Amino acid sequence: MTINFNQIVDRTNTNSLKHDFAFERGKPAGILPLWVADMDFPTVPAVTEVLIKASNHGIFGYTEVKEEYFAVLHNWFLSHYNWNIERKWLVKTPGIVYAICMAIRAFTYKGDAVLIQRPVYYPFSESIESNERLLINNSLVYEDGKYHIDFVDFEEKIIENHVKLFILCSPHNPVGRVWTEEELIIIGDICVKHNVIIVADEIHADFIYPGHKHTVFANLKPEYLERTITCTAPSKTFNLAGLQASNILIGNPKLKTAFKSEIVKSGYSQLNTMGLLACQAAYEYGEEWLKDLKQYLFENLNYLRGFLKENLPELKLIEPEGTYLVWIDFSELKLNEKELEDLIINKANLWLDAGTMFGPEGSGFQRINIACPRETLVQAMEQLNNAVNSIN
Repeated sequence: MTINFNQIVDRTNTNSLKHDFAFERGKPAGILPLWVADMDFPTVPAVTEVLIKASNHGIFGYTEVKEEYFAVLHNWFLSHYNWNIERKWLVKTPGIVYAICMAIRAFTYKGDAVLIQRPVYYPFSESIESNERLLINNSLVYEDGKYHIDFVDFEEKIIENHVKLFILCSPHNPVGRVWTEEELIIIGDICVKHNVIIVADEIHADFIYPGHKHTVFANLKPEYLERTITCTAPSKTFNLAGLQASNILIGNPKLKTAFKSEIVKSGYSQLNTMGLLACQAAYEYGEEWLKDLKQYLFENLNYLRGFLKENLPELKLIEPEGTYLVWIDFSELKLNEKELEDLIINKANLWLDAGTMFGPEGSGFQRINIACPRETLVQAMEQLNNAVNSIN
């Protein structure tokens, strides 16, 4: 398979959240968007083919999956992560954030403490607080250009606040860490010790850079599987977010029953017809496409790294170990948050994700989505370079 990831696809006037809602989101017209986590690449050709076939059929009734669907999932997780999942673990949901909310409602009561590790994907905080739970934060430690976990603080926060649920972001968005087995075992053992349930958001697992390896948290020890809700989806991997299909894997039957009960209470049943078809086709036929994509993203990262080193050494790349979302430290520019926002939006004409979106620990940072054609990334870096030079 030869995929031309350099091809620029015009996504305007398609109701794309990324490209068509600048005005509605308070941004100037014509701004270059490298923010929300979807890619500017067409998906796997086999996915498009199966969706066209279904569309031509013309009937879009209630849809469920046959055994072939699970067989494809089983093969993917076994071949990529040596994880031998079982059919009885599977619960399908329209998205991972939805699944996180269902887990919060299933395993905690109003006022209970839920632990996260900021700076982290902002819907974690929204999901906790909108469900009237107490948000507890074990801040990641930023040191020598890299993030790590304060394990002492992690356990202390659990004990002091009687934490019932921990939301693990693995690989971590936005800081790009791919947690090692050793790190996961330390937090896993602490959670077992204090009877904490884990929701493991592993949506970015398929994007790992050379020299690193994603470890499925629930696959490390049987006692982790017994208390983990593992959240997976093809949406980031194959650019299918709008089709809303996620696969949640729960090894403990009691936890699964409680989780499914909350889904029933929410009034949700079968997934979107097209989402189910796309998910199966992507995992079945997307291997070579993904391989080519990861190489392209690696080259995009190399370009970005080189550009910053040569032209903008005051901006510090937090070397990503995974994801196509790059975390950059702008703090050496000595700008406050309002000034940094003005630099990015008005001077550079770029739509990025401000670091404070991921918690106050993200102050001075910006998140950049590099899953775009090289020409787009080059344009973005040149605009950023001109903007920074204009204030120096």
